[in-house]
Parts: sequence; structure tokens; C-alpha cells
Amino acid sequence: MQAWSVLTSPPILEDRNALDRRSRFAVAKSTARKRERLSRSCRTNVGPLSDDAGSFRRVIRKPDSIATERALTRRRFLTAGASSAAVAAVGIARPALSRAADRPLITHGVQSGDVSIDSGIIWARADRPSRMLVEVATTDSFKNVRSAVFVDALPETDFTAKALIEGLPAGQDVFYRIRFQDHSFPTLLSAPQIGRFRTAPSERRNVSFVWSGDTAGGWGIDEARGGMRTYATMLKCRPDFFIHSGDHIYADCPIQSERKLPDGGVWKNIVTEEKSKIAQTLAEFRGNYKYNLLDKNLLAFNAEVPLLAQWDDHEVTNDWCPGEAPGWRGYVDKSMLTLAARGCRAFHEFMPMRETLAEAGRIYRRSLMARCSTSSCSTCAPTARLTAGMNLPRRSLGRRRCPGSNASS
Repeated sequence: MQAWSVLTSPPILEDRNALDRRSRFAVAKSTARKRERLSRSCRTNVGPLSDDAGSFRRVIRKPDSIATERALTRRRFLTAGASSAAVAAVGIARPALSRAADRPLITHGVQSGDVSIDSGIIWARADRPSRMLVEVATTDSFKNVRSAVFVDALPETDFTAKALIEGLPAGQDVFYRIRFQDHSFPTLLSAPQIGRFRTAPSERRNVSFVWSGDTAGGWGIDEARGGMRTYATMLKCRPDFFIHSGDHIYADCPIQSERKLPDGGVWKNIVTEEKSKIAQTLAEFRGNYKYNLLDKNLLAFNAEVPLLAQWDDHEVTNDWCPGEAPGWRGYVDKSMLTLAARGCRAFHEFMPMRETLAEAGRIYRRSLMARCSTSSCSTCAPTARLTAGMNLPRRSLGRRRCPGSNASS
């Protein structure tokens, strides 16, 4: 036994020593791993900015909060996963400011017309199906909005919209602000545009107006020469209203890109597709009105001065008459009634004028603008009546004169 013990003891002791060495190594390795995990945890679990007011320091979470932090991380991970799934399902919802390029546009300015003592028509056009939102005030700050209305701009009217504003004070500057709200994305609104007009006075006093006619009859918009400068000149007069006596467009007169002048110069026109040919379709008639509204002078004038619109022959074709075929070559549709219907529809769509339910498409009407300057005039008292054209070209109409004065009414 003793010999055996002597022989066998050393191997046993040697195995125990090896075990102790391996055990110490394993413990040291485990400890190193724990320290590494702890160090990594401390490095990666750097908190956000402290919620304490006025504090801008970073908060390093203590090791004893590692379990809690891991739980929060899992919760955040699950929340982020759910959010990602929702975004993938419905798409990325961009804020309105980042979608500025997607907002509706007011394409051809704003304008007003058929103003009376207590009302007026305002007009604008959008680039898509949308709702015209109108705010009205007596100051340009719009701190006290008197009324707000809306009208839908639809493809049926080429996205034009008109609104009747009523209940206005007499003889007062009125400001209106227009925006368009996208039908498909109601949170998208166009940039606003502001216009103004003055209502007719209720008492007897002087009024100022300008009148003209015949726009873009072969001579179009030459921007190098300042465009339609006549409108800029009229605007300087600060009139109460403007009477356009017809030929707002020359539907039968295409515009060429260049025209030679007697002095050897060249008049260079802006040319659009619709204005480069005789208007026959509804789109081409509409395009003639859009052409005029490319001019910056006309846009500025329309925003400041209300319009009383008549029409003449060139809104359809030269010297036209119902029941007669067009006398000019190049017309595919020989029905004058069809051409007149298209021309009349485009005229009503682009003019800020009142509509008459009793007679659709009627153009002749009256506008009550001021008291007659002749106090003994029984026909014109208490207001003067401005008759704005019959449905036929004005060449077929005689002048109506006020029986109580030497001035035309």
C-alpha cells in the first residue's frame, strides 16, 4: 500500500495542479469576457441629452442599469419594427413643407369684375381639380376677414372658378386673398395671391374709369419691348373700373413668331400652340384667353382694377353672324352656331362676370356703378346703368343715350 501510494500519489497531485491551472485560466478568461461586455455596454449605452433644463451633457448609464437598458432596447426595437411596417404599408408621409413642389398653382393671376355697390365677382384658375378658397377683408392685413367662400375648379371649366362676394360696404377698398386646395391631397394649398377692387359709392361723387378693346390682334406679347404696356399705363391712372369693349381675343387671327416693322426692326411674339392657328375647338378658344394672361402688365392690372366685359366678333371670328358659314378658309366645322357656342363658353369661363340663370350664356347685363351726374334724370336715378353689350357683335348695336343728359349711359 505504501509503495502504491508512493507510486500513485505524484500523478494524482500532478493532475490536480493541472486542473487548478486550467480552472484559474477559465476563471480569468470568463472575468475578461465579463469586463469586455461591461466595457462594451458602457460604451454603447450612451444616453441622449439630459432632460434637465439647461443641461447639454451626455449621460453614461451605470452598469447596474444594463438589464433595464436591454429591456428598453428591445421595446424600442419592436416599436421601430412596427413603425417600419406601417410606413411600408402606407408609404412615407412627407410633411407639407417638403411637398411644396406638389402644391396647386394659380396659373393666370386673379381678377375681379361686375362690381356693384355691395358685391363683386372674383376669378382665378388652378392647374388641377381643386377648391378655390376666398377670404375677403377691407384691409390688406386680413386681420378682420369679413367673409370666406369656396368654389370648386373642375376640368369642365378648364379649372377656372368664379365667386360672387356680397354684403360689402359701399365705396370701400376690398381686398381678397385666394388659395387653391388640392382635391386629392386636401392638406396641400397653393401659395396665396391677393387682389383688390373698390365697390361703387352709394352717394353721389365722381368716379374714374378707363376703357379699351381689341387685344392681341396679330401683335402679341414682345417681352423685349415690355409686353402689353397699355395696361401698365392704364393702371397708373388708378381707375375705379375698366370697360373692355370687346375683342378680348382674336380667335381667327393666329400670331406669328416675328413681324417686321417699317423701320426694319422685328417684333418678336411669344407664341403658344393654341395661338399659332385659328381657334376652332374649345381648347383653342380657351388657349387664346390664356395667351393674354401670360403678360405681366395685364396680370398686375387685373389684380388691381375690376373689369366690365363686353364682347365683339373676334371672340368667335370676323364679322360672324348666326346661321351663316364662316367666310374664312381653314375651318373644319362649318357650323357657325357650334363655333359661337365654343367661343361663348370660353368667354364666360375666363371673364369675371355674373351668370344669369334665366338665360344661360347671356352677356348683356347692367352694372350699378354710380349715381347719375344729372339729378333731374328720371331714367337713370337713383343709379346710372352701364349696359355691357348684347350677345351679338357690337357693330350691330346702336348707342343708348341718357335722355336726361348729353352723356352716354
